[in-house]
Amino acid sequence: MNGLWKALTRRNTSVSPLRPFSPFNGAFKLRAPAVFPQSRTLYLAPPFLLDEYLPRYQLLSSIDAAKKRSEAYAHLRNCNLCPRLCGVNRYEKTGVCLIGAETAKVNVIAPHFGEEPCIQGHNGSGSVFFSGCNLRCVFCQNHDIAHQRNGQDLTPEELAEWYMKLQDVGGAHNINLITPEHVVPQVVLSILHARDLGLKIPIIYNTSAFDSLTSIKLLDGLVDIYLPDFKVWSNSTSKRLLKADDYAKTAMESIKAMHDQVGDLSFTADGIAKKGVLVRHLVMPGKEEEGEQIVRWLADNVSKDLYIHIMEQYHPDAHVGKPKRQTSASEPDTSSTEGGPLPSSKDKAGSVRYADINRPISEQELSSVRKAAENAGLWRFCDAADHGGFNI
Repeated sequence: MNGLWKALTRRNTSVSPLRPFSPFNGAFKLRAPAVFPQSRTLYLAPPFLLDEYLPRYQLLSSIDAAKKRSEAYAHLRNCNLCPRLCGVNRYEKTGVCLIGAETAKVNVIAPHFGEEPCIQGHNGSGSVFFSGCNLRCVFCQNHDIAHQRNGQDLTPEELAEWYMKLQDVGGAHNINLITPEHVVPQVVLSILHARDLGLKIPIIYNTSAFDSLTSIKLLDGLVDIYLPDFKVWSNSTSKRLLKADDYAKTAMESIKAMHDQVGDLSFTADGIAKKGVLVRHLVMPGKEEEGEQIVRWLADNVSKDLYIHIMEQYHPDAHVGKPKRQTSASEPDTSSTEGGPLPSSKDKAGSVRYADINRPISEQELSSVRKAAENAGLWRFCDAADHGGFNI
């Protein structure tokens, strides 16, 4: 493919067409190669097209796989796999994530059709929704999964067997690990076991980007597609809305490390993503300036060829819009999500929590982030394709 690509993109020459039929010669004749202006280039396909793809975990040697297993167990005994740096022995007690060492708690495992077209394809993305999270986003739209430990406990070996079912029975295009930051050791062990069972589809690490560099290093060689969010820019916003310090600094380090491993998003000819980084940014009410800072940083510091999804589906959820907690003994208790008195419409804005983001985003807020991304040089956006297929 590489030789053909070079030949067909070489300037100044083109495949020689046949001359039209002429009654004077009675046959078609070849004409000399046409010469085009210096600036013209013929493209056979997008530059991010793969002939075929073998997942990275298939390329690991047995020695490297054994090292990964050993490192995973070591991290569980002194957990430092997210910026919380709890340092606990998860065989004995849990840290902020409340998840132990021997199992991961999983809420849903199923083919999923709510992802980007190049991720879900026609058969769905083989999604594994992990319970728990190392962030506490007040607007979390999966709060019933991320903030609560609902689901069943699965060992790495049981997880691997589910990956095989998603591949062999569900026909999923990939294994999509959703909110896995706090169970990276279990994920590593599950991927290595699934490799031995015959897994052959790409692994997606679907993360908030609140990962430590140690964690990203452990995943190197196992993950094909990194799918990080870049949520907010300012430290004050991350403290208030994510309940985390230095989120942006952590996300910047993590996304750069992810891109160093797998590069820009690439596809096979069917339009399905196989390797690379796809960054999501959820535009939030009143935070468009932070979004503009984020996309400019991505263009200047990661890659202008970065594939990015500027998301518009924010809606108030989790703690946003709930009645404010009781502030004095004389006031009624409105902290409960059920049964508590609701504020009147007249005083609603001042009586609910996080009132400033208790609304959908505007078209102006969305367009300002998109325009900033374009002005910064980004051009690979997750948009609906004009031809009705996938944008690659």
